[in-house]
Order: sequence, then C-alpha cells, then structure tokens
Amino acid sequence: MSSQTMAISMVYPVMKTIVHKGFDPECFCRYASFDYSLLQDVEARIPAEELERLNIAAVEYTQDDYFGLHQGRLMDVMDMGILGYVMMHSGKVADALSAYRRYNVILCSGFNLDWKEEGEHVLLRLFSDDPKGRLSRHCMEDMASSIYHLIGRLSHRRVPLTGVEFMHEAPADTAPYLQVFGVEPRFGQAETVLRMSREVMDYPILYSDPKLRGMFESIADEARNRLLQGNTFSDRVYHWMMKCMPVHFPTLQETADSFGMSARTLQSKLKEEDTSYNELSAALRKELALGYLKQPGYSVGDIAYLLHFSEPSAFQNAFKKWTGVTPGQYRAKGTA
Repeated sequence: MSSQTMAISMVYPVMKTIVHKGFDPECFCRYASFDYSLLQDVEARIPAEELERLNIAAVEYTQDDYFGLHQGRLMDVMDMGILGYVMMHSGKVADALSAYRRYNVILCSGFNLDWKEEGEHVLLRLFSDDPKGRLSRHCMEDMASSIYHLIGRLSHRRVPLTGVEFMHEAPADTAPYLQVFGVEPRFGQAETVLRMSREVMDYPILYSDPKLRGMFESIADEARNRLLQGNTFSDRVYHWMMKCMPVHFPTLQETADSFGMSARTLQSKLKEEDTSYNELSAALRKELALGYLKQPGYSVGDIAYLLHFSEPSAFQNAFKKWTGVTPGQYRAKGTA
C-alpha cells in the first residue's frame, strides 16, 4: 500500500473527533508521535499507512473501539475541500457520487467507490484502489459511515439502508452499527457494500447551483490533473493557488507565507524549475478562463470577476495575449 497517499486534510476529521470527545489534539499527536505542524501545510500528503496508524492510535487514546464508525458520523461535506464543493452543487445523489469517484484522488489515492443496480436496489461498493491493499477495520468503517451520512446531508432526506456488508470480522458488540446504519451489518463478506433503494440515487441535492458546480469542477479538474502529473514544487504552488480561487487570488507574498519562506526564496525555487510566480498566475487564470468559456452561463464580465481582474477589458487583453483571440472569438469558435 506504499503507493497510496492521502491529503493532510484527511487527518482533520480525526482531529475533529478527538476534540468532539473532549481531548486535546496536540496531546493526541504527541501520544501518536505525529507531527502536529503538518496540519498547517495544506499541500502535505501522507502515506495511507500513516492515516491508518493514526486511526488505530485514536482508538487506543480515546478508548473507543468504534472510533472510525463515530468519526464518519461527524464528517461534513466542507471537510472535503474542493471535492465537497463539487458534490454539494451536483444535481442529484448519483451526480455527487460520480464527482466523488472522479475527484477523490485529490483527497485519497488509495480508496474509491462504485455502484451497480440490482432490481429495486443499488449496491454502493467501497474499496481500496490497490489490489494488494486492504484498509483496516477502523478506516473502512469511517469511509462507510461518512459516505452514508454525506448522502443524507446532501439530500436533506433520511436514507434507510437495506443492508451493510463489511470484509472484516464482527467485533464483540455489534449494537453501535445498528445506531449508525439502522441495520446490523453482515461481517466477513467478500466486499464492503452499502445497499439502499435505487431511488436514493435520484434524490436531488438541495440548494445546488449548476453555475457554481461548473466553477468548482474547473478547479477540481486542474487540481486532479496537477496531482496526477507530479509533485514538483511548482506543482505544489500552483495547486495551492488553485485552492484559493475563486474566493481570493493570492499575492506573491501570501503564496510565500503559505510555504513558510520569503518571496525571494519562493521565486528562486520556482526559477530552478524554469517558472515564476507571474507565469504560474497567468497559467492558472488561463486554465480557469478556458474552462469557464466552455460554459454558456458565464459572461465575459462574470469570468473577469471570478479571475479577479480589475475590469472586463483587462481580462480580454490578457486572454488575447495568452491565446491570440478574444474571449468572444474563442467561445464562438468552440460552439461553431
């Protein structure tokens, strides 16, 4: 499982559950021999084994043998970053789960899901991407519990399960599962599965906004592609800048501060990779602009605002410099 990595944000729910139980997260990190300062590095990734180790340490530290199960109940869509924003603005539950399947690599390169229909039911299968790997009981219960509760929160509807299956063997007491899932799972099965009515997949996501979904998908696509391409320093800087958008366009100094270095050091490290802050900024705006222009719901003025240009004419001039055509000509060509 050494090839599997997790975004540091996957540790946040562990810490949230630690706090919810009345414990101090820094004390827990010392107990678990985990570097607490890593939580401040939004670009950090840790091996999957490290997250599993933390979950097991949390079980010991809190004396809660169902820590993963309870942690999943506390998971909120906001804990998932850009992936969560795409999910909360999807049209229906099936769309949100499709987004999870597509963009989950941003959070976790070792775990995913798929589903299939069986008559009036749908079987949601949770699995490790690595055929050699098998997630621990606590991690798997966290994943199953969090996915189930996210479906309910996104749709604002009660989602009764007709069955739950786990690959691991049953613990001594299975009552906590009934409280979490509403049914008692079957243990020692070939796969980890949540079984529910097929109609759940068509439940609408309340308050979703297609325009916002398109905007967040553009950011998620770029983050996903960058992650799959590599992890050079410039990739990390670009990815961090992307996560700031569209709420805020970071300055050079803010970017340097986020990486714990001076602006001069940041520029020097980027120069070693034949790029600069200005080049990354232009590339970021260009990539987002191209994505927005493919969506008819955005006017040139909207895009200029989302990309933090002072006025539409400044965006139009920059876009022509990048591509040789105006935004209107690019959009017309794409729809011709």
